[in-house]
Amino acid sequence: MTTGARNGTNATEADGRAWALEYQQSWDRQQEWYMPDREERFRVMLDMVEACVGTEPRVLDLACGTGSITARLLDRFPNATSTGIDLDPALLTIARGTFEGDERVGFVEADLKDPDWPARLPYDTYDAVLTATALHWLRTDALDDLYGRLAGLVRHGGVFMNADHMPDDTTPRINAAERIQRHARMGQAQTDGALDWAEWWARAAEDPVLAAPTARRFEIYGDHADGEMPSAAWHTRTLLAHGFGEARAVWCSPSDTLVLALK
Repeated sequence: MTTGARNGTNATEADGRAWALEYQQSWDRQQEWYMPDREERFRVMLDMVEACVGTEPRVLDLACGTGSITARLLDRFPNATSTGIDLDPALLTIARGTFEGDERVGFVEADLKDPDWPARLPYDTYDAVLTATALHWLRTDALDDLYGRLAGLVRHGGVFMNADHMPDDTTPRINAAERIQRHARMGQAQTDGALDWAEWWARAAEDPVLAAPTARRFEIYGDHADGEMPSAAWHTRTLLAHGFGEARAVWCSPSDTLVLALK
C-alpha cells in the first residue's frame, strides 16, 4: 500500500480520491480475510433492496465504516442516495475521501448509543437501512434500543437489513467444526500475505492522513468490541417486537446471517 498520498498542502482532489480508494480496497481485502463470502452477502442484500423498495432507494448506511455498502449500492443503483453514519473518525476519513464530490452521498458522525442520533440525519425516513459486520460492537440492551429507533426511521414498506455474526448456541459441535476450518483457512491466507485486523490498523496509524483519526478511534473504541452476538432468532424477535411487520433470515453462511425486517 502506498501511504501518504494526501500528505502536503498541494495534494490534488484526484490524489485524495486515489488515496481513499486504495485504503477502501485494502479494507475490503482485510475484511474478506475474515469473511470470504462477503461479496455474496452484499449481493443478496442489494437483491432484497431491489425486491422490496426498487432501484432508486434512499438508504441509511448504518455504522458505515469506509462506505463498503454505499459503494456497492451506487454501483448497482446509480439513482440511489445514501447517508452514511458512523463514529469511527479514521474509517469516516476514508469514506469521505472515497465519495468526495458525489452529491448522492452524505456522512454523519454520531454515536448510535446516543438516543438523539436520528435528529442529525438529513431525512426523517428511509426506504432501506443497511448494516454489515458492525452491530456486534453493541451489547444487547443497546441493540434493543437501536432497533426501536430504527423502527421509526424505516418508512412503511421499507426494509432494515443486518448482516453480522449471529451464532447459534444450540449447535456447539457444528460451531466448533466450522471455527476450526475457518481458522485454518485464515491462517493459510495470512501466510500468503493477507493482513489481519491488527496489522491493517497498525499501517493506518503510520499514515500521515490517518494517524490522528486512528489515535482518536482507539480512544473511542479500544482494541475491539465489548459487544455481544445474539442469534438470528433474537434479532428477528426483537425487530418484530419493535413494530416491524415481518422479519427473517434471507441468507446465511456457516458463521454469518443476513436478517431482513420489513416495516
